[in-house]
Amino acid sequence: MKKHEHLWIDGGWRVAGGGTDLPVTDSYTGEVFASYRCASTADVDTAVQAARAAFEGWSATPLEERIAAVRRVAAALRERSDAIARVISREVGMPGKLSARIQAGAPIAAWDLYADLAGQLEWETRIAHSLVQQVPVGVVACITPWNYPLHQVTGKVAPALLAGCTVVLKPSELAPSSAFLLAEAVQAAGLPAGVFNLVHGGGPDVGEALVTHPEVDMVSFTGSTRAGRRIAALAAQDIKRVALELGGKSAAVVLPGADLNLAVKATLASCFLNSGQTCSATTRLLVPREQAAQAAHLAGELAASWAMGDPADPATRLGPLVSAAQREKVRGMVDAAIAAGARRATGELALPPHGFFFPPTVLHEVTPQMAIAREEVFGPVLVVLAYDSVDEAVAIANGTDYGLAATVWAATPAAALPVARRLRAGQVDVNGAPFNPRAPFGGFKRSGLGRENGRFGIEEFLEPVSLQLPPAYFETP
Repeated sequence: MKKHEHLWIDGGWRVAGGGTDLPVTDSYTGEVFASYRCASTADVDTAVQAARAAFEGWSATPLEERIAAVRRVAAALRERSDAIARVISREVGMPGKLSARIQAGAPIAAWDLYADLAGQLEWETRIAHSLVQQVPVGVVACITPWNYPLHQVTGKVAPALLAGCTVVLKPSELAPSSAFLLAEAVQAAGLPAGVFNLVHGGGPDVGEALVTHPEVDMVSFTGSTRAGRRIAALAAQDIKRVALELGGKSAAVVLPGADLNLAVKATLASCFLNSGQTCSATTRLLVPREQAAQAAHLAGELAASWAMGDPADPATRLGPLVSAAQREKVRGMVDAAIAAGARRATGELALPPHGFFFPPTVLHEVTPQMAIAREEVFGPVLVVLAYDSVDEAVAIANGTDYGLAATVWAATPAAALPVARRLRAGQVDVNGAPFNPRAPFGGFKRSGLGRENGRFGIEEFLEPVSLQLPPAYFETP
C-alpha cells in the first residue's frame, strides 16, 4: 500500500499536519491500495494564504503566459495519462478501456481546449462611453467529487487559472489520486508558487475550513445537492460567490414515431455509464403508454448484455460501484421501489465473486410519484415511465427537483426541437447528439447554480468591471 503524507502548498510538497490517514479502496478487490494524510486547519490556512499572496502576480501575468502555463500542465498530464486511467478505474470502477478515454483523455484534452478558448475570449469591450473589463474573481476554493475526479477538477481549475484566479483544490477523499498526479503535473509545468494548491480531507472538516476561510473569494463545488446546500449556506455568511454543479434525475423523452430500439439502447448507455455514477445520466425513460411494455422488455434484454467484471478486463462493460455504502444505498432504493409497486424487467444476474457490484437493473410500472422516479440513485438503474400525451411527458420530465440534463427522441430532429425547448434542463440532447465540451454545462433548480465548460466555464471565474470615461476620450483627434 502506498502512503501519501504530503500536500502541494505554495509551490512545494509539505507534510500534512492532520492526524488522520484516509484509506482509498479498490472498488473491485475491496482492498485498500493507498492512503492520503489529511490536512489540518493550519494547512488549509497556509494554502489559502499562499493563494492570496500569489493572486496579484498571477492575475497581472499576461494572458499569453497563463495560456502557455496551462498548456504545459496539459502536456505533463498527458505523460501521466496511463497512470491516471488506471488509478481512477481502481477507485471508481469504470472499465479501463473507457477510463482511458473518458477519465483521462477527455479532461486532459480539455486543458488545451480551455487554453484555446481563453485566447478567443473578449476580455475588454466598449459599451457607449464605458470600457467593460473582465477581471478574475480572486482566490477560488475548488471542491470536487469522486465519480469523474480529473474531469471535474479540470472543469474548475483550468478555467480558473486562465481567468487569472489562484486556486486551492480539495478533491474527494474517495478518489483523490488523480488530483495528486495533477499536482505533479503542475510542478513539472513550473507554475508560480501559490497559484495552485492541493489539500486533502473530508468535507465537514477540511472542506468547511476552506469554504469559510475569509480570504477565499469564491467556492466552486460539484457533488450532492445536500452538500451543495450546506456549502451555499456557509459561503453566504461572507457573501462569497458560489458555483454549484449538483445532482440530476434526467429524462429521455421518446416521442411517437421515434426509433424506439435506438432510443432505448442509447438511454441505457447513458444510464449505465460509469455504473450509473454520473450526475447527468438519463435514468428515466419516458415512452408512449402503448409502447411501455415493449420498451421495458427491450431495455431488460439489453441490460442483461452489460457484462460485469474486473475493470481491467476488456470484456467488462459494467464495473463496480465506488463503495459498499453506495451499493447498499442503491439496493435500498430499488427494494423500496419494488415494495411500492414497481416491477423488474431484468432477471437475476450472477454477480462477480467480489467487488461493490450492483446488477444492471430496469424497472417498469413505475409512477412519477415514486421516489425511484424522483430521486438520484447513482447506480445502474433505469426506470420506464408511461405517458398519454406529449404535454404529460413534458410535465413528467420537468416534474422533479432537478434540471441538469435531458434527451428527446423523435422521427426527425425538427420534430424533437419544440419539445426540447420546453424542458427545464441545462442541456438537452436531440436524437443522440454527442456531448459538446464547448457548450455550457449546468442545471436548473436543485441541480445547481452557474455553468461550466467552454467559454462559459472561464467566464464563471470572471467579474465585469465598468470603466466610465468621458465621451471625448473616444473621439477621433
